[in-house]
Amino acid sequence: MDTLIRENLITAELKALGIQEINSGVSSGLNWLKGEGNVIESYSPVDGELIARCTGASRDEYEIILNTSLEAFKEWRLWPAPKRGEVVRQIGEKLRLHKNDLGKLVSYEMGKSLQEGLGEVQEMIDICDFAVGLSRQLYGLTMHSERPLHRMYEQWHPLGVVGIITAFNFPVAVWSWNAALAFVCGDVCIWKPSSKVPLSAIATQKLIADVLKENNVPEGVSCLMVSHSAIGEELAKDKRVPLISVTGSTRVGKKIGAIVGERLGRVIQELGGNNGIIISENANMDIAMRASVFGAVGTCGQRCTTTRRLIIHESIYDDFIKKLIKAYSQLRIGNPLDENNHVGPLIDKGAVNDYLNAINKAVEEGGKILVEGGVVQGEGYESECYVKPCIIEAKNEFAIVQHETFAPILYVMKYSDLDEAIEMHNNVPQGLSSAIMSTNLLEVEKFLSAAGSDCGIANANIGTSGAEIGGAFGGEKETGGGRESGSDAWKAYMRRQTNTINYSTKLPLAQGIKFDIAP
Repeated sequence: MDTLIRENLITAELKALGIQEINSGVSSGLNWLKGEGNVIESYSPVDGELIARCTGASRDEYEIILNTSLEAFKEWRLWPAPKRGEVVRQIGEKLRLHKNDLGKLVSYEMGKSLQEGLGEVQEMIDICDFAVGLSRQLYGLTMHSERPLHRMYEQWHPLGVVGIITAFNFPVAVWSWNAALAFVCGDVCIWKPSSKVPLSAIATQKLIADVLKENNVPEGVSCLMVSHSAIGEELAKDKRVPLISVTGSTRVGKKIGAIVGERLGRVIQELGGNNGIIISENANMDIAMRASVFGAVGTCGQRCTTTRRLIIHESIYDDFIKKLIKAYSQLRIGNPLDENNHVGPLIDKGAVNDYLNAINKAVEEGGKILVEGGVVQGEGYESECYVKPCIIEAKNEFAIVQHETFAPILYVMKYSDLDEAIEMHNNVPQGLSSAIMSTNLLEVEKFLSAAGSDCGIANANIGTSGAEIGGAFGGEKETGGGRESGSDAWKAYMRRQTNTINYSTKLPLAQGIKFDIAP
């Protein structure tokens, strides 16, 4: 089918990224396949316009891509890790050159603010920098053997093909968290992006293809397959793909996890969050307010780390709520490419319906509306995806509060002592990000202790949103338990091997076992 790219707000950026013409969303790394699957259309939630359409991957093309990747792995795994790191370094440099272009595309296609779009590309650059250093630090251990004249050590080897399934809310950054580490570890990657934001993925693939060609990287090291959910399920089922990294809802994660688990494959899951901030009477109120508002409304509530619940000490509750309502009255909703606006649109009309239904359910359960929600209409809101950030006084046990709604709905509740606050905070199915606002060291340390937050991320005096790439990212419970990005998350992309070398002329057995036979 003919490609369509309309003249729109980012025409110049599309041309700078080399995607003024698109035929398919299927790439084997250096080359583009025909794309014999379904037609994928990209609509911007900013203005409702169709940006582009492309053809996705077919089942036959899936086999071509996978076999190409398997062949590439045979060569790529033998490249020295620092040499692989050099390729990743150049990818980071390419992203630096096109940060503004790609960031603006991400903002327009997904709907997040321009600053957040630019920040997402900066995350890609940062993880490339991290991975370059990592390429010289894939350390193993040496251990003393109980047997004389023996040496023991462990080393790490590449896994093979890594399937990366990403969500719409971070169209490019989450791919890079996985791919940059996987590349330096010696793996090859197949990326299945969200069908809601295919253009950002295509642009990224085109940028890195230049680097791959310049370095004679084998075809198949970095592949892209735009499609609906079918290709993601194929990756999950395929025994030739040892690791699947999936970012998305808990519902999707459970489905993918069950499929991969059935074949005893590995899975990294970064799923839903229901993130809370405990605001103590000892908090710095200015910091607490800024963190709460940005965490709740940034990316229009469409982050897995979005602040969904504020648990506020009863002694400051009324005053804090009053100031919070005033802060919400200052929010500017509109085109995210306009840096004067704070809140852009939701991704599509389906998300708007989820938002409206969640508000209705909260009221039905007894919630009290403190800041009214609703769809924003009128001139400048042509897409019908702009909504008002909403605040609802609720109880933690409400069914809707226990559920993650990907929208700017903030539930507020009060507590009397810290043990009660921690219990409320932890009493949700999800366990991604958390925070406490307090200048009391005892409160902070308790929240960060084993008796405190049960989340994968626990902060003090910063919000739940805005993780840095230096730390491992992920959470517990229905968030999936996976870790991506920094720290030692690289180990998930490799297989551990324990080695023992006997440099004697005898064969002593471990644990002193005797097994003598005649020569």
